[in-house]
Amino acid sequence: MKEVFRHAELHRVTRYRDLLEAEGIQTLIRNEALSVNEAPIYEFYPNLCVMNDEDYPRATQLMKKHDERMAVGSEIEVSCPSCGEVNPGNFDECFNCQKPINVSQPC
Repeated sequence: MKEVFRHAELHRVTRYRDLLEAEGIQTLIRNEALSVNEAPIYEFYPNLCVMNDEDYPRATQLMKKHDERMAVGSEIEVSCPSCGEVNPGNFDECFNCQKPINVSQPC
């Protein structure tokens, strides 16, 4: 078992867990129950581990590609053509109505 990510906010850790498990990489979140702790102690932050050490290089590469993809368009806002809700430009679908967003049409 090898740690690939640690953060104070559990939702960031679970986002990577979901990404890796969708790609068939078995994971485990340690310190998940401690995420409600208000003490900013790095060692107690929730952390994501890959169960098989040989998955570590692939996991880190997938996480890097995900971060790069999410960074593209994040600085713009896009209106949903279905409901008009304003979304970050890096969203594939509207967070309000879950319909596809056309990122080529910023607000």
